[in-house]
Amino acid sequence: MAGAETGRGERKATIRDVAARAGVSPSAVTIAVHDRPGVSATTKQRILKVADELGWRPNLTAATLSGRGIHTVGLAIARPARLLGLEPFYMEFLSGIESVLSARSCSLLLRLVEPDEEIEVHTQWWQSGRINGSILVDLGVDDARIPALSEIGLPAVAVGHPSLAGPFTAVWTDDAPAIKEAVRYLAALGHRTIGRVGGPPRLGHSMIRKAAFVEAIEELGLAGSSADADFSPDQGRRACRSLLLAPNRPTAIMFDNDIMAVAALNVADEFGLSVPGDLSILAWDDSQLCELTRPALSAMSHDVFAFGADVTHTLFDVMNGVEPPSHTCHIPALVPRASTAAPPS
Repeated sequence: MAGAETGRGERKATIRDVAARAGVSPSAVTIAVHDRPGVSATTKQRILKVADELGWRPNLTAATLSGRGIHTVGLAIARPARLLGLEPFYMEFLSGIESVLSARSCSLLLRLVEPDEEIEVHTQWWQSGRINGSILVDLGVDDARIPALSEIGLPAVAVGHPSLAGPFTAVWTDDAPAIKEAVRYLAALGHRTIGRVGGPPRLGHSMIRKAAFVEAIEELGLAGSSADADFSPDQGRRACRSLLLAPNRPTAIMFDNDIMAVAALNVADEFGLSVPGDLSILAWDDSQLCELTRPALSAMSHDVFAFGADVTHTLFDVMNGVEPPSHTCHIPALVPRASTAAPPS
């Protein structure tokens, strides 16, 4: 195994050398030398003995930081940088996180990644002592991050339904009742054919919202249709066009974020449809965008700033060795505005 050379030409021992001789994983070495829970006392003693024999020491900066309490929280987001900058949700969510971290003189280590990079990024952060814990977002069904990151002992809070979070504490918004409320509201206005543009189907909250939408449509005896997108304006427009070109065109469409709903106003104009006279539009994640458009968009509203703060407070409990229960933050509430009305007669 190749290692770093010392100034005298001797190979310097690495964490992998220590792990191999002690018969453990590199993550177990990190846990032992930083005195974190996750290995037995006997294993810890063996690892420290081998490290001493090989003359290996962890990175001094990381070791110093990791030994002086909580200093940094990690957050990796698998979104394009340009799209993330457009999303009011994440800007509010990050503000909520920072409100807690700044009060505790802690930092946020944020990185935008590809979906298949996130396990490696969190693992590297944790094993090098750069972070004390992580916030996991955009949980998927059978998310590979859950078993991989729980195995290395990473303290984390999962932002999503407990059914997706495995052993991690989960904090989530209860989307299903909110989706059903939105469908009932549109039905009460007289809409009998309702469309929905959802986020990527790999995301757990997209699956939960879609299932709730289908259930509400069936319960009320309505016609419903769905299209998937990626939260971007371009994909939102394409999905909206596909619904409006269908034989049974909806008279109302719900969107899984505010950006796609705003983009749909342009599509309605392309089709010569007035909003809300010919087409009602309803957005998820109320924001200033929804208030500033004309017509102003009806939306499902929740306090995203408070959500981010709640997640971060919960993570501090986890990092301090407390076992907080998984819990909902709140149920989004409907805010009717000018973009929804009775369908054309």
